[in-house]
Amino acid sequence: MTTSTTPPGQAGELRKDRRPAPDVEDAQRGTNPADAKAGTSAGRQPGSASADAQAGSASAGGQAGLASVDAEAETTPAYRWRWIVLGTVLVAEIMDLVDATIVNIAAPSIRNELGGSTSALQWMLAGYTLAFAIGLISFGRLGDLVGRRRLFVIGAVGFTVASALCGVANSPEMLIGSRVAQGLLGAVMIPQGFAIMKAVFPPHEIGKAFAMFGPVMGLSAVAGPVLAGVLIDADWFGAGWRMIFWINVPIGIVAIAGALRYMPEVKTPGARGLDAAGVILVSLASGLLIYPLVQGRELDWPLWSILMMIASVPAFALFGWRERRSGNPVIDPSLFRSRGYVAGLGVITTFFLAMSGFTLVFNLFTQLGLHYSPLKAGLAMVPFSLGIAIGAPLSGGLLAPRLGRRALQLGIVVMTLAMVGVWFTLRAHGTATTIWDLVPATLFVGIGAGMVFAPLFDIILASIDDQAAGSASGVLTAVQQFGGAIGIAVIGTIFFQLLPAHEFLGAAKTSTLVSVGLFVVSLLVSTLLPARARQGAPAH
Repeated sequence: MTTSTTPPGQAGELRKDRRPAPDVEDAQRGTNPADAKAGTSAGRQPGSASADAQAGSASAGGQAGLASVDAEAETTPAYRWRWIVLGTVLVAEIMDLVDATIVNIAAPSIRNELGGSTSALQWMLAGYTLAFAIGLISFGRLGDLVGRRRLFVIGAVGFTVASALCGVANSPEMLIGSRVAQGLLGAVMIPQGFAIMKAVFPPHEIGKAFAMFGPVMGLSAVAGPVLAGVLIDADWFGAGWRMIFWINVPIGIVAIAGALRYMPEVKTPGARGLDAAGVILVSLASGLLIYPLVQGRELDWPLWSILMMIASVPAFALFGWRERRSGNPVIDPSLFRSRGYVAGLGVITTFFLAMSGFTLVFNLFTQLGLHYSPLKAGLAMVPFSLGIAIGAPLSGGLLAPRLGRRALQLGIVVMTLAMVGVWFTLRAHGTATTIWDLVPATLFVGIGAGMVFAPLFDIILASIDDQAAGSASGVLTAVQQFGGAIGIAVIGTIFFQLLPAHEFLGAAKTSTLVSVGLFVVSLLVSTLLPARARQGAPAH
């Protein structure tokens, strides 16, 4: 990898100070930022410690070509502005994560003002997540070709503009389109920041730098829903829910300014091209599956919706065929020769499908069924986020090094039992359920989620060779986001399908049991995972 410096006054400094970036595995040995984020966002919801959403996502296609650091480079000075680069990447991450978590809280208020069907409400959430997942597959490698700083700036500018457009949306269609743009541009921005960090930080500091993501992302996950409630209830300037998008504008300007002034340009010589046909096929297959899942219910499941879902199967098969024959595959086909890795994809899909569906239904039920204000609904999510902050270090630092896969499985069990606790709480208190009634169960749902997030990626990646770990991690992150989009579509559809007959309480209880069943499936599939993370790769 070659690096050059664009920031004023730093011409040539990075070439002199820095050598090729450390391999993705080196970054993961410290703390995988993807895991940090994952720990805070399930399908971009709080708790997605795979979240990861992002060191792995950074590598989603960009790891090819990253070189190891040589011994001589250890003695060269580090890039002068590396900590400001870290701050800039953190600002971008906060903007992206907070935006993803606060929309759940704002969804009922948005629908009250803009109108639209329940499927439009689902698209406000699933459109973002699906676009982010597809974008992760493409834009990591694109950064190798055109420059990571350039793409980071493009993504940050685009994300900021899309946020402003969300804030002025006057129809559900405009808001959904702007949300899709946010997802795509977030996928342009996020991977580049992590790749640049791996280029500017020396090996002895990279772990410390990535470790910053855990507390910052955890705090963002806790603050996001509460911030949404505060902004909506405050109704400053009569903006209401629109302020949750407009707040991204000044944050985005800070990220853009930091990138333009302090970020170096990073490219990979000889980087492989982008398989445009593969990207189109996976996008088509995903749309064939998710579109009818969201739209079919309110149209009473017409024949075309069934045919589209059936057609998604050969579309995904065609994508797999294309990848096996492409010289520049979007996803390395050799990854699927590992039973443990394939099992890991199954665990991630079912786990985040269940969790994203649960968080959607929980936020809708507290506001529409229990008539909580947006602020009160945001506060009801705090125990869940705090539980993640407790469970992740408990599992990553204490249990996973000793128990390996069993620590992850224990987390799924804790989460499943806690979800049953949510069901019993709703059954016992009905529409009189208070925040305090929900605290014990939601706290342990979060603890269980954190226990899963921390070791999940490392354990799955133990089934993959070191040289393929970067690409494999990127695929895991994209699948996590895809699972979240499916969860919003499937469990959201079940919730709204049940409303006419069961009212909000019955629909919420049934949807919760569906999530419980999916967690049980995730637990069963987890028995096929490697017994523990590879030695020297502690769980995050």
